[in-house]
Amino acid sequence: MLYPTPIQDLVNELGKLPGVGPKTAQRLAFFLLNMPQGEAELLANAIVSARSRIRYCSVCFNFTDQDPCTICRHTGRDGKIIMVVEQPKDVIAMEKTREFRGRYHVLHGAISPMEGIGPDDLRVKELLRRISQETPAELVIATSSNLEGEATALYLGRLLKPMGLRVTRIARGLPMGGDLDYTDEVTLTKALEGRQEI
Repeated sequence: MLYPTPIQDLVNELGKLPGVGPKTAQRLAFFLLNMPQGEAELLANAIVSARSRIRYCSVCFNFTDQDPCTICRHTGRDGKIIMVVEQPKDVIAMEKTREFRGRYHVLHGAISPMEGIGPDDLRVKELLRRISQETPAELVIATSSNLEGEATALYLGRLLKPMGLRVTRIARGLPMGGDLDYTDEVTLTKALEGRQEI
């Protein structure tokens, strides 16, 4: 062991964060150790507070500190359109556009047979119950355009179409400012399939 036990414990815990390798964990640990005591305590308290106060919304399963969440409580939102996303961070991404005025449903993952994640591991049952109670006019599937997101979108489409519900998928294609020669074939194919008249 190169470090005193408390430092090694800190490095080990930081190394459990996504995208943080051993060297980054080490840098973060030394940064935290050099912080003023008050700032370090503020950070620690913020982590503990968020972990203890944040829970799932009983309607959409987004993270919230009030139940139901502010989006589900907002009377100006269109309750006839529900957007299905994989994670709470996807709600934030959509809200930043200021374009979607409906409500959300967070699955907390995507179907991934390789990782042993099936529909029963997601919030699909809750979505079905919600659809039967709220009878929305449209369900917008906004899962990622990777293999798992596509599998989830296909599964939901096949499950929900027989219910007479309009099921749509967000468009996929070229990002703004993207160059064609740096774009992969699947993205270009999706961009061609989703072309619109100008």
